[in-house]
Amino acid sequence: MGFWGAGLLAAALALAAPARAQLSDNVVRIGVLNDQTGLFADLAGPGSVEAARMAVADFGGQVLGRPIEVVAGDHQNKADVGTALARRWYDQDRIDVIMDLPNSGIALAVQQVAREKQRLVIFSSAAVSDLTGKACSPYGIHWAFDSYALATSTGNAVLRQGGDSWFFLTVDYAVGHAFERDTGAVVRANGGRVLGNVRHPLNTADFSSFLLQAQASRAKVIAFANAGGDLSNSIKQAASFGLFRSMTPVGIMVFLTDIHAIGLQDAQGLMLTESFYWDMNEEARAWSRRFFETMKRMPTMPQAGIYTATLHYLRAIQAAGTDDAEKVAAQMRAMPINDFMTREGRIREDGRVLRDFTLFRVKSPAESRGPWDYYQTVATIPAEVAARPLAESECALVRR
Repeated sequence: MGFWGAGLLAAALALAAPARAQLSDNVVRIGVLNDQTGLFADLAGPGSVEAARMAVADFGGQVLGRPIEVVAGDHQNKADVGTALARRWYDQDRIDVIMDLPNSGIALAVQQVAREKQRLVIFSSAAVSDLTGKACSPYGIHWAFDSYALATSTGNAVLRQGGDSWFFLTVDYAVGHAFERDTGAVVRANGGRVLGNVRHPLNTADFSSFLLQAQASRAKVIAFANAGGDLSNSIKQAASFGLFRSMTPVGIMVFLTDIHAIGLQDAQGLMLTESFYWDMNEEARAWSRRFFETMKRMPTMPQAGIYTATLHYLRAIQAAGTDDAEKVAAQMRAMPINDFMTREGRIREDGRVLRDFTLFRVKSPAESRGPWDYYQTVATIPAEVAARPLAESECALVRR
């Protein structure tokens, strides 16, 4: 090797060394924290872990020349378990970012831990819009959806179809309250009425008394402000009671796995909003088929969100030349989001990802072409409509 060759090699090594040295411990660790076995396991759970691993593999398994690890944790739907695990991951296990976090109460608690530790947290399964509102953090990113987008999109559509009186069947914890609050506000703002509500405990088995109260209200719409197993059980029981003969069913937060569990016979006609559906475009279909090969089911919106969020995070590390949380967060906000879920999306200053949403109607058994063909597209909701206006934000990060 001549003088110039040796000089160029030395220069290249000198340039590469600082970039590699910027990784905190020569490994990028991604922690997927969710419910692995309970009522949210189907919509996130092991499928979210697989989605993160797919993203790491597609990225090449390394960033800045160093390995990427995916770690899974089960918060068991208990805030103390979730926050304790988040603290251990940040403090002892050197986790760089925590992702997923179904169960909004736990998500809000982990958001506070991440703020204290100055580490990143990305929410793909949590819904409560307070994560980018009064509880916002410079280290928190709300990726796939939030309660405001789902409530605004679905509520407006049903009102336009004549559903001007509502009754809410609400799960009694943070996300249920947010669903009822945000959707109720849309209903009232557009001339509708909320005739009543009832709140049920998490993981309820028998909804009969709650459904009888809904029926007695004589509302035109029954809105299911719950999720996971609670959503599936309540819709099945409502269908068996014959409620949908007189009331229009609306799901505020519904995932593909919920419809699969309920079945089209009971779920047909349900109105819902999502930011992802496996059959929405060719890229989505191709990735979803790969996911199906391992998981034997099509991916949900949160699981697709984990895949796309992981790729965006790794690209930000590559571009920033470091895994420093503040620098990576700034880079993630600076880079546009383009993937099978999103076209020209971006992360707003409050941590909210701006992307379009789609209003769907659940097909009847006769309309479906087979397993997992469950949704009929009704309308596209532009990002600027689906997101809470910054002028209404309670986030301290928003410039006034």
